[in-house]
Amino acid sequence: MAYTISAYTLGCKVSQYESEAILEEAERRGFIAVKSGIADVYVVNTCTVTAEGDRKCRQLIRRLAKEAPEAKIIVCGCYSQVAPDELSKIDCIDYICGTQDKLKTVDRAIDLLEGRDIPRMEVSSLDGATFEKMQIHHAPRTRAYVKIEDGCENRCAYCKIPEARGNVRSKLIADAIEEIRILANGGVKEVVLTGIETASFGVDSGESLADLLDEADKIDGIERIRLGSLEPTLMRPAFIEKIAKLKKLTPHFHLSMQSGCSRTLAAMKRKYNADMALKNIEAVRAAIDGVQFTTDFIVGFPGESDEDFAITCDFVKKARFLQAHIFKYSKRSGTLAATMKDQVPEEAKHKRSQVLTSICKDITAEILKEEIEKRPVQTVLFEQKSNGVWCGHTSSFIEVHVNCNKELQGAFAKVRFTGSDGEHLIGELL
Repeated sequence: MAYTISAYTLGCKVSQYESEAILEEAERRGFIAVKSGIADVYVVNTCTVTAEGDRKCRQLIRRLAKEAPEAKIIVCGCYSQVAPDELSKIDCIDYICGTQDKLKTVDRAIDLLEGRDIPRMEVSSLDGATFEKMQIHHAPRTRAYVKIEDGCENRCAYCKIPEARGNVRSKLIADAIEEIRILANGGVKEVVLTGIETASFGVDSGESLADLLDEADKIDGIERIRLGSLEPTLMRPAFIEKIAKLKKLTPHFHLSMQSGCSRTLAAMKRKYNADMALKNIEAVRAAIDGVQFTTDFIVGFPGESDEDFAITCDFVKKARFLQAHIFKYSKRSGTLAATMKDQVPEEAKHKRSQVLTSICKDITAEILKEEIEKRPVQTVLFEQKSNGVWCGHTSSFIEVHVNCNKELQGAFAKVRFTGSDGEHLIGELL
């Protein structure tokens, strides 16, 4: 009888990709991958962006052990890389590795199930680490994520990810193109090229992100190519000129802004200021018709004054993001920001979050209204049905809802927009 295996991912799209690669490797080795229910082996791919993320990882591990006391529990990922000794105190964990050599989890799963003795912990140093070769051949949904880069050489004051992921390592263009072709042959229509610091792709290998996009643009079957979260510094004139010529690169970019105030950005140790970011956004808009931007902001970073926050609000109004994820700053032990003076009170963080969220919602509603007026008919890639309504996205990543009885999973269809609820466009099939 074949063994069953299940993966639980806490964290980013890179971790989700890695979990899929682990499951595919397990299936090649004879396992049956299951999405829910009791399994013989659980792989928990952890996150350590916040202390709350660490807590959720521990909580999940203990829950799985309680639900399936006979199962083997394997833990990998960012939390286990930076705090393996902390996790080793949880008795129900059978094996711990970090962010490197994740595919070894399949070997160790087999060893555990067959009764062989193994080291309980194998967390490799990331010094001199190379890009771990892994591939996925099919996607659980219409959109597939392809990991093209690992590691981060930024040293932002609030972040532990460089410690968890090491220095920048890039997938070779030839390997990435081979993987995208395999996915296209399996019916995937849209790929998202993602990494821990996607904009740093190629700095170690001498290859360039623009060249990778150019090669991916030629692959038959792929109709849309997206990029994962990017630093605004990537959007320089030479890069913009190259990507503006591509046919399949979607007119949507997620820029990891964090603040719209140059003083706060400097305190965060970011590599750009607000003026540079806004200039780059405007340059992309001038080169690519209909482009939309999404972003992340942290409010209440240590030392952020009311005036600094007001500057961020003004920046948001000028930049006009389609969507923005607003996070209240929380202390992360082991980071520079946790020891900074002038920590912002929780009440002020909460108020700023509400204010910025309200501003962003108003901008979203304005953008949707403009789309109905300027581009009333667009092609939508439909992904799932929820409560009788099909949900999909335009090329610029605007979510669209259509009430329709047809089967639209994974289909491209022309939609005429009839209205908006302030967050999504509502339309009808042509």
